[in-house]
Amino acid sequence: MVDEMSDPTIGSPGERDLRALQEVRWRAQRDRVAAWSAFYRRTGRAFDGVGLDGLVAVEPTRKEELLASQAEYGPFGDYLACDERELRRIHRTSGLTGRGLVLAQTAADTAVMHVVGGRSMLAAGLERTDRVVHCLNYRLWTGGLTDHLILEAAGATVVPFGVGDTRLLIETILELGVTAISCTPSYPALIEKVLRAETNFEPRDLGLRIGLFGGEPGIENPDFRSRIEETFGMIARNANFGLSEVLSILGGQCDASGDLHFHAGDAVFAELLEPTSGERVEITEGAVGELVLTHLLKEAQPLVRYRSGDVVSITGTGLCACGRTSFRFRMTGRADDMFNVRGVNIFPTAVREIIDGQPTLTSGHFRIVIRGPGPYDRVEIKAEAAESVPQERYDEIAGALEAALRDGLRASAVVSVVPHGSLGRTAEKTSLIERVPA
Repeated sequence: MVDEMSDPTIGSPGERDLRALQEVRWRAQRDRVAAWSAFYRRTGRAFDGVGLDGLVAVEPTRKEELLASQAEYGPFGDYLACDERELRRIHRTSGLTGRGLVLAQTAADTAVMHVVGGRSMLAAGLERTDRVVHCLNYRLWTGGLTDHLILEAAGATVVPFGVGDTRLLIETILELGVTAISCTPSYPALIEKVLRAETNFEPRDLGLRIGLFGGEPGIENPDFRSRIEETFGMIARNANFGLSEVLSILGGQCDASGDLHFHAGDAVFAELLEPTSGERVEITEGAVGELVLTHLLKEAQPLVRYRSGDVVSITGTGLCACGRTSFRFRMTGRADDMFNVRGVNIFPTAVREIIDGQPTLTSGHFRIVIRGPGPYDRVEIKAEAAESVPQERYDEIAGALEAALRDGLRASAVVSVVPHGSLGRTAEKTSLIERVPA
């Protein structure tokens, strides 16, 4: 099934050929799901004779249903679509906002992930001559082991560092001549802090050529990305957009655009849904909607019309300057992180853009404080002061940020400024939201 997907240097087909290939692969996948997946039979979702266009009539699959399935039917849920003896790897989602999903993979499933993810790394600018240190969690999350193997599939030499012990990481980069780093977007700030506090080195002294980021929002913001590039003297790219339950990596940036390419078209069928009504939105330039994803090649736990929770804006569907034909998009935010303030939908990514636009006032680190279930009449934010800002200016900074947020979000905001370095820096995923019970 994956014979045609053995080399990540070969991109997915052009638009016309891609749709024909998707239909062929969907028919085989549809039969597999019908034969194996008790979940889709039990929930009354009928696929018999349904093509990709006809999927619009099928109720989308929600994460809550998968969690309930695993709770009732054992670790893999009753949407497992293969014999358990075919499984070769088990992961779990990070569960940042709740209990994680158990993820089962066959050998073919892992091969598809390595190829699609490898495309993203190569598009972002990773080269076969690079020595890349991988600083994501190597425990149950797919970002550790799977993304390590993706980097290898792209042809790079990989140093499996994991998370923690930033001082040792610095020593490792210098000793081994590391040229690339794979980590969360918030981690460079911790590396910089340790460098300045514990060594005589500057960030540029590390000699990093490129940073490949994922696991958190932020790097797609031009101001945030430019700050990392200026500080470390390296290219900074989002090479790691994905969902563990679908594919570890689905898309990433190229060298010609700050937008994300969808690299998985021959393995995953993508739709857009209007987040509130659930109506399908055509993938055309300017369209906005929640990504809904259907596996075309998945063997172990195939998902049909899975609501990703990621709201995206389509920025291009034609040929990119890099030569790729895949559609391009930007993250608008997470549907489950969206909250409403007096009728205005607010995404943390929109708050980040505004905070990052004030580099002389803040370090760029902040948290959105959500108190209770709502409704809310204002946005409450803790923002970290820039390193050189004295405490006597905190009230002034808070006022300036409140005005910028009010203008940018069209909603009232109240800001508390906290000292530089007081909000955590970590190699792990960092949530921008602090939820406080009512």
